[in-house]
Amino acid sequence: MNVEVHPLVSPWGRFGLYSFYIDAPEPAIVDTGIASSPAEGMAPALEAIGRRIEDVRWILLTHGHIDHVGGAHALWELTGRRAQVVIHEADAPMLRTRRAHVAEYRAGRGQYLRDPEGEAKVTAATEAVIAGEMEPTVLVTGGETLSLGGDVTVCVHSVPGHTPGSVAYVIDGQRSVFVGDAVQVHGAANGFPGFVDPAGYRAGLEYLRDEIRPQHLYLGHPYRRTDGVAYGVKLDAAQAEEALQESLDIEQRVGTAAHHCLRAGLQETDSVYSPFATVAAELGYQGDPTLEPSPFFTTLHGYRPQYDTTL
Repeated sequence: MNVEVHPLVSPWGRFGLYSFYIDAPEPAIVDTGIASSPAEGMAPALEAIGRRIEDVRWILLTHGHIDHVGGAHALWELTGRRAQVVIHEADAPMLRTRRAHVAEYRAGRGQYLRDPEGEAKVTAATEAVIAGEMEPTVLVTGGETLSLGGDVTVCVHSVPGHTPGSVAYVIDGQRSVFVGDAVQVHGAANGFPGFVDPAGYRAGLEYLRDEIRPQHLYLGHPYRRTDGVAYGVKLDAAQAEEALQESLDIEQRVGTAAHHCLRAGLQETDSVYSPFATVAAELGYQGDPTLEPSPFFTTLHGYRPQYDTTL
C-alpha cells in the first residue's frame, strides 16, 4: 500500500515551516508549526483535499523546537484531544514547559549574543508561538513501530544532533523519511547549519545515508545547497543522497574551523562573531549570527566539549 503524503506549509519569519499529513487509516501530522498553524494553515489545506483535521489521530514531533511543537497543543485540541502526541523523551521537556526553551537559550547561544534583552525576547517568543504546554501521550527513544491503522506502520529512528531528542519517522515499505531539522545542509535563512551535538549530528546523517537510504526525504525547512538555492519540500532518492552527503561535508568543514579556533583559545573581539571570528573568516561566512535561532553560536558552542581544552 502506497501512503500519500501531503506537505502543509506555514510561513513564519524569514523561512517556511514544513509539516506533513500522512494519509493513513489513522491519519498523522508530522510537526505542527507554530500556534496559529493548525487553524490557519493546516485545517484549510486539508479541507481542500477532502480531509478533516478533526480526524487526525497521530501528532508526530521530530524534535522540541518552538517552530515544530508550537502548534501541538492547538492541533491536539482540534482533534478533540483524541490524537496521540509523540516525541522523544529527551525533547519532551520542550513540549511540557516553555521554561525549557529559555533554559536552552541561557545554556547555549545566549552566552555569546550581546543582547541584554535576549532572554526576555525568547520568553516572549515562547508565549506567542507555543499554543500551550502539554504532556506527550507517547514517549519514544528510537526503535519503536507505530501503527497508523490497516497495514500502515511508521518506524521511529533516533538521529540526535540538531537536538538531543531529534528523530526520523519512516513509513515502512516505501522509505518515506521525515527528518525535521536533522538534515541541515547549509542551513535555512541564516545560511549556517544548526546542531547542539556535532558527533551525534554526523552519526545521524551517516545512519540516514547508509542504513535508511531514503526514497523520499521530507525536510523541516527550505534548507539550502552550496549555491544558496533551497531544496524543495520533498526530495527524491538522488536529491536525498546529495543533501545528506553535503550535510556531512559542511559539518566536516565547520568542525575543522571550530577545532582551529578552540585549540588556539577563545578570544573576545569586537566582531559580531566574537569569540568565533576566526571560524567565520575561515569558512567565509558573512551571515548575521545574531538572528534567532542563531545557529552559528549554537553549533560552535556544541564543539566546545570536544575541542576546548579550558573546559
